[in-house]
Amino acid sequence: MKIVVIGGSGLIGSKLVDRLGAQGHEAVPASPKTGVNTLTGEGVADALTGAEVVVDVSNSPSFEDAAVLEFFETSTRTLLAAASDAGVNHYVALSIVGCDRIPDSGYMRAKVAQEKLIVASGLPYSVVHATQFFEFLKGIVDTATDGDTVHLAPVLIQPMAADDVAAAVAEVALGAPTNSVVEVAGPEQFRLDELGRSLLADQQDRRSVVADPDARYFGAKLGERSLVPADGARLAGTALDDWRARAGRGH
Repeated sequence: MKIVVIGGSGLIGSKLVDRLGAQGHEAVPASPKTGVNTLTGEGVADALTGAEVVVDVSNSPSFEDAAVLEFFETSTRTLLAAASDAGVNHYVALSIVGCDRIPDSGYMRAKVAQEKLIVASGLPYSVVHATQFFEFLKGIVDTATDGDTVHLAPVLIQPMAADDVAAAVAEVALGAPTNSVVEVAGPEQFRLDELGRSLLADQQDRRSVVADPDARYFGAKLGERSLVPADGARLAGTALDDWRARAGRGH
C-alpha cells in the first residue's frame, strides 16, 4: 500500500516510515523537509495522490495556545480535504491519552479540536491515543523545574517507548478503520513524582523532586488518572528499565 506519513521526519514519523517500509509498503514521509506544508497546502495534493492510508503524526512548531490550535485546525482541514479528493480510505491520527480530560492545557484543547474535525469529516478513520513517551520524560522534569527543585504532581503516569508508539500506529494503519479511539500505553504505572526522582537519580542529577498536588503539567492541573488510559488499552512490551538499558547502549 501507499501510506503517506505526515510528520514523517520527526521522532515517531521516521520510525513509522522505516517500520512500514520494512513490511513492504510504500511509506512516504511528508513534512516541510520534503516539500509538504499542511498549513499552506504546498505539496499536499501531490503527496496524497494514490495513497490508500494517511497517517498524521505531525506536531506544532509552537506550543503557545493560539498557535497550536491554529496549527492543528488548519493542518487537519487541509489534510482531510486532500485525503477526500485523493480517495484515501483510512485516515489515522496520533493523539494523546487524556487529552479530553485536561482542558486547562491549550495543547490538549488543540488535539481535541483536531480529533473533532476528523470525526466530522466522514472519512473512515482511527485515532490512536498514546501515553507520554519515555523520550520526553526529561522534558517534563525540566519544564517543572524551579531552581534546583522539581515540582511534580503525585498522579499516575503510564509512559511508553517511542518505538512502541510507532509499532502501535503502524498496526492500526494497516488494519481496518476503527472509526473510534484506540488507546495504547506502557506496561507499567508509576507516580509522576517518583518517576521524576528515578530519572534524576539515573542521570546523577542533583535536583530534588517535591510531590506537589498543585503542580502544573504544561500549565494544567492534573487529576489522579489524567495521564493513564482506561481499562482495555493495548499495552506495549517495553518496560522502563529495558528502555533505559537500550538507550544506555546508544540504541
